[in-house]
Amino acid sequence: MICNIKKKVRQIKLEKNYDVVIIGAGVIGAAVAFELSKKGFRTLNIDRNPSSGYGSTSASCAIIRVHYSTFDGCALAYEGYHYWKKWEEYLEYKDESGLAKFIECGCMIYQTHENDYLKNVIARASELRIPFEKWDPQLIQSKLPIVDTKQFGPVKLTSNKEFGKNNGENVRGAIFFPTAGYINDPQLSAHNLQRASEKKGAHYLFNNSVDKIMIDKKRTSGVVLKNGEKIHAPIVVNVAGPHSMKINQLAGVEEEMNIKTKALKVEVAHVKPPKGFDYEKKAFVISDSDIGCYSRPEIGNHVLIGSEDPICDERIFVDPDNWDHNFTEQWKTQLLRQAQRFPDMPISTNIKGVVALYDVSDDWIPIYDKSSLPGFYMAIGSSGNQYKNAPIAGVMMADLIEKCENGHDHDKNPIKLHLSNIKRDINVGFYSRNRIINTESSMSVLG
Repeated sequence: MICNIKKKVRQIKLEKNYDVVIIGAGVIGAAVAFELSKKGFRTLNIDRNPSSGYGSTSASCAIIRVHYSTFDGCALAYEGYHYWKKWEEYLEYKDESGLAKFIECGCMIYQTHENDYLKNVIARASELRIPFEKWDPQLIQSKLPIVDTKQFGPVKLTSNKEFGKNNGENVRGAIFFPTAGYINDPQLSAHNLQRASEKKGAHYLFNNSVDKIMIDKKRTSGVVLKNGEKIHAPIVVNVAGPHSMKINQLAGVEEEMNIKTKALKVEVAHVKPPKGFDYEKKAFVISDSDIGCYSRPEIGNHVLIGSEDPICDERIFVDPDNWDHNFTEQWKTQLLRQAQRFPDMPISTNIKGVVALYDVSDDWIPIYDKSSLPGFYMAIGSSGNQYKNAPIAGVMMADLIEKCENGHDHDKNPIKLHLSNIKRDINVGFYSRNRIINTESSMSVLG
């Protein structure tokens, strides 16, 4: 099905002039196209990959959660949850390849010293009226019988002689959010948005990359492709994922930004759960800062394990055009850390999972903003913790672009965005390129 769709997309006659060129066709890039197309903009998404959602989106664990370390993060995520809940209704289109499915299994976050026992998360969830439950260790074990609720923190490297030893005490407890889960096929979700936006008139160009940002009379005027072809557009949106910093450099806007982005190498382990336990059907998304891992069920009764970036782990920033695609010791480290919590989990030597790149900002909060170059916008620094926000990020970017192009000075007077599902307004300036480092951020994939 996908191959046939690719052929259909390539048959669309590429034009020389558009209202907006969007660099990137991941889930956020496709969402931006969808929302701009609904406003009447003629858009073209350009992506170096062979199809939508093929890059960081396809490598995403696609977790839908509503807890963040910041109020604005919580509000945006809770708003985003409602889009996934009504996915087909939102798209107004039934993709011939099928629709991505939201598996609403819930999310449990351990209360640990590392996350200050979730005091701020509880306060923000209460303020936003996000439903949650408080679980003590006994309830955790009744919900997930394979778990060891002892404390193992602080997080250690496997080379540490104290690794794997608990302190004899149980974790304090956990907070469970029922309005959470994961998307079964993240790449398909981007394809859904592509097809929905094409219905509104959007165009897509794959297997092509941008080599130059054209500037005329001190504003963007389009892009030059690697093959030399010029595409004219007064608006260019950088949604290039791990290549976002390079696109900003092409536009000459990176120097003026207070917050910048980099490409980070990440690994996700794909392993079997303890024998005899139906993890896919009975488990849920878990955030566990006591062992430095997050996890979720995976189709075929498997466990996906990612790192929560504890301070003892090396962060490997790379050139997105030249990096080592192989697994490292990090894969084994994540597996062994998870085995502390699931002591009966088999320790596999057969490495399975994903090695990919995150596009991360200096404080792990994304940049949804204009730039110093008129007509050039950014939805970047979004890998790792923004997949869930893709639909509402598309809404926010479309609103930002429309208002700025109509003369609004977002830098001086930040735009307010109304979150219609949760009936809240947020300050879009929270995501500004000019902000100072947000000390409320977890400075990790948790955002």
